[in-house]
Amino acid sequence: MSTDTATTTAASRRPDRSSPRPNGQWKIDGKDPLNHNEELKQADDGLNVRERIEQVYSKEGFDSIHSDDLRGRFRWWGLYTQRRPGVPAGAHNSLPPEEVDDKYFMLRVRIDGGALTTEQLRVVGQIAVDFARNTADLTDRQNIQLHWVQVEDVPEIWRRLESVDLGTTEACGDVPRVILGSPVAGICAEEIIDPSPVIAEIARRYIGDSTLSNLPRKYKTAITGHPSQDVVHEINDFGLVGVVHPEHGPGYDVWVGGGLSTNPRLAERLGVFTTEDEAPDVWHAVTQVFRDYGYRRLRQKARLKFLLNDWGPEKFRQVVEDEYLGHRLRDGLPAPAPSRPGDHVGVHRQKDGRYYIGAAPVVGRVNGELLVKLAELLEANGSHRLRTTPHQKLVVLDVPEQNLATVKAGLSDLGLDPDPTVFRRSTMACTGIEFCKLAIVETKTTAQKTISALEIRLADVADQLPERLTLHINGCPNSCARIQTADIGLKGQLLPDPDGEKTPGFQVHLGGGLASSDREDPGLGRTVRGLKVTVEGLVDYTEALIRRYLRTRDSSSESFAAWAHRVEEGQLQLEEPEPQLQEPAKGAVS
Repeated sequence: MSTDTATTTAASRRPDRSSPRPNGQWKIDGKDPLNHNEELKQADDGLNVRERIEQVYSKEGFDSIHSDDLRGRFRWWGLYTQRRPGVPAGAHNSLPPEEVDDKYFMLRVRIDGGALTTEQLRVVGQIAVDFARNTADLTDRQNIQLHWVQVEDVPEIWRRLESVDLGTTEACGDVPRVILGSPVAGICAEEIIDPSPVIAEIARRYIGDSTLSNLPRKYKTAITGHPSQDVVHEINDFGLVGVVHPEHGPGYDVWVGGGLSTNPRLAERLGVFTTEDEAPDVWHAVTQVFRDYGYRRLRQKARLKFLLNDWGPEKFRQVVEDEYLGHRLRDGLPAPAPSRPGDHVGVHRQKDGRYYIGAAPVVGRVNGELLVKLAELLEANGSHRLRTTPHQKLVVLDVPEQNLATVKAGLSDLGLDPDPTVFRRSTMACTGIEFCKLAIVETKTTAQKTISALEIRLADVADQLPERLTLHINGCPNSCARIQTADIGLKGQLLPDPDGEKTPGFQVHLGGGLASSDREDPGLGRTVRGLKVTVEGLVDYTEALIRRYLRTRDSSSESFAAWAHRVEEGQLQLEEPEPQLQEPAKGAVS
């Protein structure tokens, strides 16, 4: 072989680095899978695993489950393996998955719009008692999560759920997840438009649809017609916000491309207005854009927010219109800024003259027996409906005025406070290391202890505190508890202690928040280099920080978030900076 031939052959074997690597976009790069996750999804639709669960795995037990089903397709039916007890923090990065997985599952009950009847609530509660060691958590996506579920019991759980029109279809996985909806949809007199019909129609048409069951990653939706904008639409892949068009009346402003995790990005308006009738088609078009153009090569880049970041809203809108809808959408105006809190805590009058009551469990932690008792309490007092919320709360509906005192007292007896302190009202926590394989620190118990301690320590300034002051505690960097959009957001990590060992703690984010009654625009929290706190030091730090805010804010109307972004970094540190002595002015007598 000549030197020239050898050189040519060697060059032909080298990759052409002048061309960008394919991102796995189906409409551009074709459908050849570029990683194992894409391979298993193409090999078999995740929706198909249900038959194997019912016919094989539930009969032959945990050890019979194929690994691609166990750690992949089971998610399409709301099932994740739990962390094995005793597995150390961070071990999922170094141990093989079979050493981290327990033989029990978290099971997520999908509740679109958070809408439940008392009959449904009772069924979920009894399932928790019978099959989940009485565990139940309200999530910040309006679902209910159970733990300690065995695969042998899953078919019976499905049978019970589906007997009352509930289920777990696509509660997890690379699919359209639960649809967030206003907890007061259809009952609030201030409502611009009731989102219930759109939520129901999207769920009816598309949840469980095999044409949408292989998305690049999870796809989150939020829809509200309430002026408080109560569904955190800015951090969802697709959002509809109620607005009144000057020519076409009530409808929706469309938002696309939000998400948090380790690369937070707030959604953007597409600048379009859609009617109630058109909204499901618009949702379907945006979802198909994600399916066909979303990045699939790298999991960490596979959310819709990365595509929108590269395209921009103008190009995104054009592709939606030209390739999927086949017509132009109407231009639209943004909704007015919220004028009231959107967590719906407390007692409020419905448009039909009855009342709804928003109540706060501690960071969403409830249990099966409590849920059954709650159903009994409501039915005994003329109510048969309730809603979960995107803030780990409950809203009970249709309470007659004469039964308000009885229901409020009953809720308090169950640990569901209808008049919570600011700390109980505004604190959220993810699942944490107790069950989650990705978590590094404990969250739920930490949150409970922190709330109790702050209620006592700050009792002397309770009347000076703002109506809401959000504290979000997350067990890892993935931000399931929305740490970047909290006044005080805590990201779990292991910190070095004086002995050179690792101790549980948090990186601190300050001053985040979504559009609300005390801030016009959403914004992410501020991070300060080196600002970290141990779990043991959390209460001391939080108390000192809040007292510093109350003492140095510009006025009683300055929000914590505005203060946190305004002050010098030293004011946000663990130790308050020493006051600086002023130099005497020239010519002054010292």
